[in-house]
Amino acid sequence: MNLFFLTFVLGTSEFVIVGLLTEVSSSLRITISTAGALVSAFALSFAIATPVLTAIFSRFSKYPLMLILIAIFIAGNLLTALSDSYGLLLASRIMTAVVTGVLITLAMTVASVTMPAEHRSKVISIIFAGFTIASVVGVPLGTSIGQWGGWQMAFWFTALLGLLSLLASSTTIPRGLIGSKGSIQQQIQLLANSRIIIAFCIPALSITATYTVYTYLTALMQDVLFIPDRYISLVFMLYGVITVFSTLIGGKIAAHHGISKLRFVFLIQGAILASLYWTSQNAVAGIFSLCLIALVVYMMNSTMQLYFIDLADRHSPSARDLASSLTPVSINVGIALGAAIGGYVSTHLTLIDISWVGALAATLASLLTFVSYRLDSHTCDDSMCQTSTTAG
Repeated sequence: MNLFFLTFVLGTSEFVIVGLLTEVSSSLRITISTAGALVSAFALSFAIATPVLTAIFSRFSKYPLMLILIAIFIAGNLLTALSDSYGLLLASRIMTAVVTGVLITLAMTVASVTMPAEHRSKVISIIFAGFTIASVVGVPLGTSIGQWGGWQMAFWFTALLGLLSLLASSTTIPRGLIGSKGSIQQQIQLLANSRIIIAFCIPALSITATYTVYTYLTALMQDVLFIPDRYISLVFMLYGVITVFSTLIGGKIAAHHGISKLRFVFLIQGAILASLYWTSQNAVAGIFSLCLIALVVYMMNSTMQLYFIDLADRHSPSARDLASSLTPVSINVGIALGAAIGGYVSTHLTLIDISWVGALAATLASLLTFVSYRLDSHTCDDSMCQTSTTAG
């Protein structure tokens, strides 16, 4: 439960800035696009630093390492709360992003090694749900606090949450989890493995598919579905609530040969995204499509997390921690890529065209999953032999 709370705190800190960009831009006298660069800087710092630092820190014992990183996380949020210039704010967000990625990785690693194999998928889905619920509960609460007491107040709030997480972690994280004895070179070599590269692209493309649409969801609701502004926040809340179920369903998928099922989940995701092109002609039908998009968006999380760990166990056991970092890193790459593609499409085509472009990305994710499943079905390693009969 503590790991769930930790990811909830991390998610709240990461995403609360999105709801406060107007306040930040007004306070620091910068443009809204400059303020928005804080979101991109966080995602890129997360994606770049997480695998590198995870490889470096993998040799350390988990208990003291996690407590130190949570303390740095708290310091990063305090620095954000005290920022009176854009440069200091940017530096504090990068600092927070770097430790956020490593903490998520460590949470996944602790869960995967301390729980029985039959419970791993359920526990990991619950940890992922912490991030999802942060967008439903933590972010609206933090945004309200920031709008009431100034945007800095929101980060005093996340620093307080971080302190509570530190206290909880100090009493619940197992103390006997030692680090890996593998060298940094052995860790990094995992990233050159073709199976890992293929697997990394799967969640990246799936999230790209969704975020091609989601990044521009407000504009889509205003200009295509013609939803009154007073209802837009309710649609976002509905979307967020449904993503919680997406994460939990994903845990059940992961428990029963998840890769074999994701091949078809991504095809369904593509069909749903493509359907938005036609359902957008009616507000109710369009919202229904958005709900279905939310329902499938995180179904792959738990499966891919366990898949990376299993691939590492087979090809580079010393790089298990690094493997645990690849799902959240891939997701952040997908978010950045989806936002960029959606921006290009909405600028050079029409806004609703983001639906079928997102569907293409989901289809590519499905094709790569078919490839990975095919390789699993015909590959026999020293540690594991998988055949086509393992599929559910």
